[in-house]
Amino acid sequence: MFQLVIGPVANAQQSAKVSLIGYLTGESLSSIAARMETFRQTLRERGYIEGKNIVIESRYAEGKLNRLTGLATELVRLRVEVIVTTGPQSTRAAKEATSMIPIIITNDPDPAGDGFVASLARPGGNITGLANFAPELSGKRLEILREIVPKLSRVAVLGTSTNPGYAQVARENERAAKAFKLQLQYLDVLDSKDIETAFGAANRWRADALLTLTSGILSAQRTQTVELAAKNRLPMIFHDDRFVEAGGLMAYGVNVFDLDRRAVTYVDKILKGAKPADLSVERPTKFELVINLKTAKQIGLTIPPNVLARADKVLK
Repeated sequence: MFQLVIGPVANAQQSAKVSLIGYLTGESLSSIAARMETFRQTLRERGYIEGKNIVIESRYAEGKLNRLTGLATELVRLRVEVIVTTGPQSTRAAKEATSMIPIIITNDPDPAGDGFVASLARPGGNITGLANFAPELSGKRLEILREIVPKLSRVAVLGTSTNPGYAQVARENERAAKAFKLQLQYLDVLDSKDIETAFGAANRWRADALLTLTSGILSAQRTQTVELAAKNRLPMIFHDDRFVEAGGLMAYGVNVFDLDRRAVTYVDKILKGAKPADLSVERPTKFELVINLKTAKQIGLTIPPNVLARADKVLK
C-alpha cells in the first residue's frame, strides 16, 4: 500500500514537463556568447533551469547567413515550443520555416516594416518581441561623429543591403547627412571577404570616418573590423558596444543585453499559454554610448570633454 502511494508521486516528478526552446542566430557561438549567457541567466531567475524544466537548442550560422534557413528548419523538426531570434535575418528564416511555432524577436529595427508583424500593438501572427529602432539611431551616430571628428565631411557606411530594414536605415542616414551637410558612401558587406574590400574603398574615397549598420556578418567578424579600422587610423562608430569591447573606437545604440533579458518575459508568457498575436512588440528603453579611449589615442583622436561626459561607459 505504501509503495502504491510513492510510485505515482515519483512518476509525476520524473515526467515533469520539459520545454524545448530554440535559439537562432546568424552569428558564431563565440560572438554571441555574452548575449546567450544573459538570456540563460534571466531564464534561471524566472525558475527555468536547463536540464530540469527546459532544454535550449541553439543554432549558429557563423556569419554565413545562407545557412539560416536550414538551421531554422532543424529547429522546427525538433518541435521546439518557441524560437528566439537575434536579428532580422534569423527572424526571416524562422518565419519562412514556420507559421505555427511562436517566434520571439530580440533585436529588429522595424518589425512591422519588415513584414514580421501586422503592427507593433497587434502583431497578429506567430511573431512578437522587441524592436531596436535602428533607423533613428543612425542619425544620432552621425551627429556624434560630427562632434569628435574635426571638419567631418565624408562618412563611409558599412552594412548589408540584404538585411531587413536596410532601406529604412539608409533613408534615415540620408536625411541626417543632408541636415549635417555630409557626404555618404555606402559599402555593401554581403560576405566576410567584403569587409577588407570595403575599407579599401573607403580609403580611396578619402573617408573621414566610418559608421556601421546592423549586420550579422560584421557582428560575426568584429575583431577583423576593428583591427582594420585601427590599421587605417579611421574613426569608426558602431551599432553595438561589443565592437568597442573588441577594440573599436565607440558605439551608440540599444543595450542589446537589456533586450535579451526582456525577451525572457515573452518566452515565459508563451510557455504558460499566451499567444504571440496578443503580445505587443515593445520598444527599447536603454541606450548606451560607449567610448574606448585607448583606441582613440592609438588613432590620434581626442574625444571632446562634452562627449565623454555623456558616455555611459568609458574604456581606458
